[in-house]
Order: sequence, then C-alpha cells, then structure tokens
Amino acid sequence: MEGLLDNAGVMDSRRFQVTLRRLADGFLYGVDRSPYLGSGLEYMQSRLYQPGDPVRAMDWRVTARTGKPHVKEYEATKRMPCLLLLDTSASMTVGAGATSKYALALQIAGGLALACLDRAMPVGVLGVGDREFRIEPSLSRDRVMEWMHRLRQFRYDEQTRLGERISDLGTRLSARSLIVVLSDLHDVDALPSLKLLAQRHDCVALRMRDPAERGLSGSGILLAREAETGRPMVVRGSRVRIDQERVEQALKRAHIDGLTIDTDRPFAHRLRNFFQSRDVFGRGTR
Repeated sequence: MEGLLDNAGVMDSRRFQVTLRRLADGFLYGVDRSPYLGSGLEYMQSRLYQPGDPVRAMDWRVTARTGKPHVKEYEATKRMPCLLLLDTSASMTVGAGATSKYALALQIAGGLALACLDRAMPVGVLGVGDREFRIEPSLSRDRVMEWMHRLRQFRYDEQTRLGERISDLGTRLSARSLIVVLSDLHDVDALPSLKLLAQRHDCVALRMRDPAERGLSGSGILLAREAETGRPMVVRGSRVRIDQERVEQALKRAHIDGLTIDTDRPFAHRLRNFFQSRDVFGRGTR
C-alpha cells in the first residue's frame, strides 16, 4: 500500500518548496555545534619564513619574540556533515490528526537540509524503515530537492529499523557528524543504539507525536492494532505516559538534545528556539 504526501498532506511541488524554504530561514543558526566552525580561513600554526612567502602572512608577534621571521599558516574551515535519519515506518504514516507524523517529519527534514546548505554543511538522509534509502551528504541543493520529492511517496506497511540502522551507522561513520533523528521513537532498540552513537557524534532526537498518543494518558485499557505488523495489542493509557517519560529521561541521561513535536500544534518557533539554544549556550537543552 502506497501513498503520496500533499499538504502536509495536498501540497503541490512549488508550495512544498516554499514551505521548506520558510522553515530553513528559521534554522540559520544553531543547526550544528561543529568544532570546525569559523569564517574564511582558520589559523593553524606559525613557521619560519621561506623566500617567496607573502609579507601579509608575517607573524610579527612570533618574529619579535624569537628574532627570526615567521609566517602564519592557515587551513580552510570545515563543516561537520549532517545526516538526517528519517523514520519511514507505518506508525509514522497513520494517526488521528490532519497531518501525519511522517508528513511533518519530512517537512522538518527538508527545512533542516536547506538550512545546512545555507551554512555550507554537507547534508544527507538515511531512511530507517524497511525501504533502502540512503543519500550521502553533499552540498548539492538539487540533490536535496530530488530526495525530498522522492520521499513524498510512502508506504503503509513498513516496519521500523531505527535501532538497527543506528547501530550500523556507528560502525561506518568515521568523521564526526551531526545526526538528527526524526521519528516517533517506537523502536525499543533505538535509544541504546543512539546513546552509543552520541559518544562520538553530535546527536539530536526530534520525536513526532500524534494527538491520539498524547491523549491516551489516563484512558484506561484499550484494544489496539500495531500499524507496522497488524498484530492486536492491549494498551494502557498510563503505560503510554510512562513510556513517553522513559524516552525523555533516557535522552537526558545520554546527553542527547531532544524535542517532542506534536502534529496538531505550531512547531516552527519551538524548533527555532531549540536549535538556537544549542548554538547560543554551546550545549544542548538537557
């Protein structure tokens, strides 16, 4: 079973791009905490002057201290690559609200991707559902728009592979990266895997929440069906609340910046403040 996103459900291609651009404009700062941030060229070291070195590169302070002419050496600044982990599983595509968790996650992923490009950060995407979808980080705007439009098509029968993909990612990523997870975090294996990944990389978890999930607290016992497997299950409203609190506490203990985004509530200003706080304070919102 397949579907096609429009309006956070019937949005034509041009309106979709305009929405992404508006989101990106709010994320110009705070998207990353790269140790390589800077503008232009960064000072690396001073060395002895060699014939032919430009005079403007002279390090006069070191020259005066040592009595020997030295010049400054610089290196081009680097940007930490960003990888968006987008949950394409069935639980993301169904819900009680007008906007699905998947539609919202896709819009946010697009806004973040364009914001990364504005900051010269290579950006890529990894699907964490059944489908094999991986685009390596690049600085190509056309490539970003291509995978965004491809991801507007989705399925209703994918199972989540979030924990499995995170574990695999940890074995393959060499350079320090910004990892942004966009998911409802229903995979019980995801948090332990994400905690390990956060030991070497800058990780952010944006948790999508449907109004039905928020409203289950205190609702007693419900008979439900899993979106991804179709299996019947019994749900206690109090258990849903406890599980949500468990996720929040696990993220805090792992020092992973997390934000819950409700599909039926305004989110742009909260996301903007969330990312700006990471940039201003040099640390996440613990």
